[in-house]
Amino acid sequence: MSARVLFCLSLSFTVAACDGSADAPVQGQRIALEDARGKVRAPLASPDTKDAAWTVASNGQAVQFGNPGAPPFLTLSCRIKENPPRIRIIRHTQARPGEKALFPVLGNGTIARFKVDATLADNEWRWEGAVPADDPLLEVFTGAREIEATLPGAGTLAIGGSRIPGEFIGWCRAGGVVREAVVEEQQAEAAEGAAE
Repeated sequence: MSARVLFCLSLSFTVAACDGSADAPVQGQRIALEDARGKVRAPLASPDTKDAAWTVASNGQAVQFGNPGAPPFLTLSCRIKENPPRIRIIRHTQARPGEKALFPVLGNGTIARFKVDATLADNEWRWEGAVPADDPLLEVFTGAREIEATLPGAGTLAIGGSRIPGEFIGWCRAGGVVREAVVEEQQAEAAEGAAE
């Protein structure tokens, strides 16, 4: 049998196998192109941070970056009781259930990318991630220079230079001991000054 005859036979078997109309769709289905596309949320504008600053939360377990008298844009909180202590990074902006993102933060000679998830807490959907307090990525917050923190679709936070986040991370890394040591040192200095 020649190759040409074999080819013709195999082609006729293929056509016969495709003839089974039981698997063929009865009728094509039409859908609008707009219905086929996912609903995309319009990106949010970058917030105005010219008057924003870092403040220490009333419980002393977090620092927050935001405008005076307004909800914060960014929070760093410390989970001292975990072993090792962990820093939770919270970007207070719209998030949808199930979403995940990388949160790039640039500054102080460092580029860090934090994994964050959409989380429901304090009656808001927001972005949260956590890393061990000794994670080198946190060095992006420890210098006193400006920082840019960009969340895709939520704009860029321009964060002015401050020593507060660096001191807070150092305090968390030490398990809260630094603060107590500073207080004891200040009390000792005050006692020495009173004795003189």
